[in-house]
Amino acid sequence: QVQLVESGGGLVQAGGSLRLSCLASGRTFSIVAMGWFRQAPGKEREFVATISVSGSSIYYSDSVKGRFTISRDNAKDTVYLQMNSLKPEDTAVYFCAATRKYGLWYSRGAYEYWGQGTQVTVSS
Repeated sequence: QVQLVESGGGLVQAGGSLRLSCLASGRTFSIVAMGWFRQAPGKEREFVATISVSGSSIYYSDSVKGRFTISRDNAKDTVYLQMNSLKPEDTAVYFCAATRKYGLWYSRGAYEYWGQGTQVTVSS
């Protein structure tokens, strides 16, 4: 099993920045990719970004490309999401996810493990 714990959420004004962290524990050696998803009130959970364990494969949703950066520190079993130029529409609960499977990393169904989420609120 793999456990994921997110941190770093909070309240920020539009145009500001936040950095989310996701600490993985347990059988982390089996993970091949980790991702970030978000869910706004009344909406479905949507893909934000993903990174392979080697860091060689990185993908972003169009809505965050150029503003968010995903990175990882394998020595610390931690994945980060640096969020810059935040907009009110970025307000959501952000979830970290991990998978042992290859492919379709932009899809919720590809991920087996999920964190509890961290709230990000961007005020206008």
